[in-house]
Order: sequence, then structure tokens, then C-alpha cells
Amino acid sequence: MPSTPDHHGNDDDEVLMRRVLRLHAGVLALVCGVLGGLGLWAMTAWLVIKGGPDVGPHLRLLNQYFYGYTVTWTGAFVGFFYGALCGAVLGWTIGAVYNAVVGLRE
Repeated sequence: MPSTPDHHGNDDDEVLMRRVLRLHAGVLALVCGVLGGLGLWAMTAWLVIKGGPDVGPHLRLLNQYFYGYTVTWTGAFVGFFYGALCGAVLGWTIGAVYNAVVGLRE
């Protein structure tokens, strides 16, 4: 079936492609936030469970950026918050920049 032009003279396929190309920055922020938070929580929890004389010396360096973060169970939940926050900001930024670039192409 041939596509019909819309009120701007565009084909239905072109309109659909322009709408599909857009990302919802809020949804991307939510997904990246959950992944970032769970990722940092899981890494911290793994090191706490693993234990040892010097637990997570490299991951412990995150306390230079994330106030209150430690490689402990409490730190895992503090890390979840910071990971979710950073992931959400990164996801929203990627979505916003991507949509701006797509907007320039229209």
C-alpha cells in the first residue's frame, strides 16, 4: 500500500522514522541510573563478601569523588545512590545531545 502524504507533504514512513529516531531522555536517564546504581552496589557487595586483608583498594578511591562511600555494606548503598545519580545524569545528557543532533537533521 503506498504511503500517503501528511499535512506537511511528508510520507508516513518519513514521519515515522523521525519519531523513532528520537529518544526519551527521561527513560534513558532512569535505565542508566538503575544500571549505574546496581553496578556499583554489586561491585561493592562482591568485594565485601570476598573479604581479605585489604578489601577493594581501587574501588575505595571512589570516596575521593563520592562523599561517604566506603567498601562496606553501608558504602554499597551509598554507592548505589551515587551510581544511580551519575548514571541518570549521563543517560539524560546522552539522550538530550542525541535528540539535539537528530533535531538538526530535520
